[in-house]
Amino acid sequence: MAARRRPGGTPGSPNSKFTQQELPACKPILTPKWVISVFVLVGVIFVPIGLVSLKASRKVVEIVDRYDDACVPANTTDKLAYIQNPTISKNCRRTLKVPKDMDAPIFVYYQLDNFYQNHRRYVKSRSDAQLRDPKKANDTSTCDPEGTANGMAIVPCGLIAWSIFNDTYGFVRNSKNLPVDKKNISWKSDREHKFGRDVFPKNFQNGSLKGGKTLDPNKSLSEQEDLIVWMRTAALPTFRKLYGRIHTDLKKDDTITVTLENNYNTYSFSGKKKLVLSTSTWLGGKNDFLGLAYLTVGGLCFFLAFAFTLLYLIKPRKMGDNSYLSWNRNPAGR
Repeated sequence: MAARRRPGGTPGSPNSKFTQQELPACKPILTPKWVISVFVLVGVIFVPIGLVSLKASRKVVEIVDRYDDACVPANTTDKLAYIQNPTISKNCRRTLKVPKDMDAPIFVYYQLDNFYQNHRRYVKSRSDAQLRDPKKANDTSTCDPEGTANGMAIVPCGLIAWSIFNDTYGFVRNSKNLPVDKKNISWKSDREHKFGRDVFPKNFQNGSLKGGKTLDPNKSLSEQEDLIVWMRTAALPTFRKLYGRIHTDLKKDDTITVTLENNYNTYSFSGKKKLVLSTSTWLGGKNDFLGLAYLTVGGLCFFLAFAFTLLYLIKPRKMGDNSYLSWNRNPAGR
């Protein structure tokens, strides 16, 4: 006589509860009332969140000014030759009108369009070890084509650092300067862990072709916040980066005079440059997508709940009715 097998089998055996899928489990039965209730609940939660998010986004006041074409002299036919000629003045003056009251702090951004910071070769052209450690100054193996200049290592090396944004902005309201605070515009974790306090720029922008801003050789990389902001590459070809903050309230219909230097070359790749002044709310800057996404999902859930309710009322179906099984609906097809 064969030995009697223990109920459930031993762990790991073919007859265990795990292999036979007999472990305790939640197996809810999705009845029409349950499904309709879930859709209604999701709609009740998502729609108010969407409305609140959208309202917060609409409270943000933004001033966006595209200046790359406007700051080119009227008689200039070759924009690329203009931006590459160091003897031509790049000073430009723009006038902005404040549409609504803007409470401090007011964030100053520069926006670039059609600039692919996420390009594989561009993203890889940097040396994180060199940025952190002064002993790794000659570690430029990953920085081509901007690893060395005149036979010496470049610090910071790579295309990302080389192409740092170098337009400058100054703001005046009613003949009074509006100072721009450029402190703490970068991530604290980047300043403290990714850029060394004892690493200083060396041999930077000394090559035959200058890419962007020149860094102060007497300031450590952890203090060069414009560089730190720029080195955090964007995922999309249109992006904004923080330039500074204005800690002064602006009133409706105020006139802001912006004196800028149009230095950065976006003409070679048909890019666009924009100056952005923006307030913020508890949700951050202006972004309608989150609110619209919540409203869309919530509205879709309400619609499905209504549709299932009509279907349930017009054509009800008995739970557990065997006549709906395929082999019972078509006996001749057995």
